Amino acid sequence: MDLGLSNKRVIVTASSKGLGKATALQFAKEGAKVLISSRNEEDLKKTAEELKIASNNLEIYYAVCDVTNENDIYRLFETATAKLGGVDILVNNAGGPSPGSFAQVTDDDWYTAFEKNLLSYIRSIRLALPYMKEQNFGRIVNISSSSTKEVLDGLILSNTFRLGMVGLSKSIAREYAAHNILINTVGPGRIQTDRITELDQIIADKKNVSIEEVQENIKQTIPIGRYGDPKEFANIIAFLCSEANTYMTGQNLVVDGGALKAL
Repeated sequence: MDLGLSNKRVIVTASSKGLGKATALQFAKEGAKVLISSRNEEDLKKTAEELKIASNNLEIYYAVCDVTNENDIYRLFETATAKLGGVDILVNNAGGPSPGSFAQVTDDDWYTAFEKNLLSYIRSIRLALPYMKEQNFGRIVNISSSSTKEVLDGLILSNTFRLGMVGLSKSIAREYAAHNILINTVGPGRIQTDRITELDQIIADKKNVSIEEVQENIKQTIPIGRYGDPKEFANIIAFLCSEANTYMTGQNLVVDGGALKAL
């Protein structure tokens, strides 16, 4: 299937590794013009070259951007204008908030998680919408978490702010649907990334067992029987942002191998 993504202008935030990188690669393979970003310029340079080689697409650009910094986000969109000529697709991503229970997290933790995992998305969307509204086309995907469907113990910050992201996405999806701007939220379950390894290690340390034992136990709770590959997650995002999707908006999807029992 031709997804119609060739020459589409795409921003993927927090994309030097993990789900963001996999997503950027999928767009690059589809022939899109892709702008990646993260806080570390060396990581971005390396990733941009890897994406060019893996996709045989030279239209890969990068911009240093700390998503908690409003000025960095403005500069990201200035770079998009200069390098891409505008924005058709925005994929919002950010590193997960610090783990911890309600009693463990501080006011500083709450403020940091709000800025990184909700306010950064708001700021990026605010800057993307004028491009999309003017051209009567846009696709926005906000990467969230399976915690939007079923709360995760020890992740109070994620449980709180990811749900705020869902409310945001649903609201603006309704406001901008008439402009052919489709907005959805996609959350990963156990996708094999550094973040998941970190969380699995925390569980292993608490139980005083190996991380391998933790992961084997978790796999038994996933009907598909394994952790997901980042490219499997990226495929869903590419579809939602493609010309193959013309009617799905305001949805909150989870890619988790069937692990969640919640409806």
